[in-house]
Amino acid sequence: MTTKTNPIRRRVLLATALGATATAISSCTTMGVIGTASDTSDQTDATLAMINKLRGDRGLEPLSHERAAANAARDQASRMAVAGKMQHNIGIGADFGKRMKGMEVPLPAAENIAVGQDDAARAFQAWVDSPKHLANMLGSGYRGLGVAEARNPKSGNRPYWAMVLSS
Repeated sequence: MTTKTNPIRRRVLLATALGATATAISSCTTMGVIGTASDTSDQTDATLAMINKLRGDRGLEPLSHERAAANAARDQASRMAVAGKMQHNIGIGADFGKRMKGMEVPLPAAENIAVGQDDAARAFQAWVDSPKHLANMLGSGYRGLGVAEARNPKSGNRPYWAMVLSS
């Protein structure tokens, strides 16, 4: 019998093809669902005093530890560590606005990312030294903060950092 004349065999072949496609997509680091890093930590409290001093020196309101922003930062740091690259948009559904809405981060929001710094102070300094990242940290519309660091053996356990500022 040929595939054209046997509807049951066509369904089996289609199901097999769909299963193989789903397996291929799920194992890809730039498509599908991204896995989680093996070592992810909330670094918001370690960063909060530094950013509030920076903002206070410029007459800006302090930020506070915001749960949704911290969750979004952990998610982004983990995505980068698993993928082994520093990039804002990694994987399906990685668009910044969609990620923030999906994680219930109060908008407007901003995200700073970094890689390779050994601790929160060094990641913070890297952001201060970058004009665009500094502008995010000094944004007058932000009230909440989340900062996270993630590592993954597949990416050499390099530290990947994410900061999310929320309104």
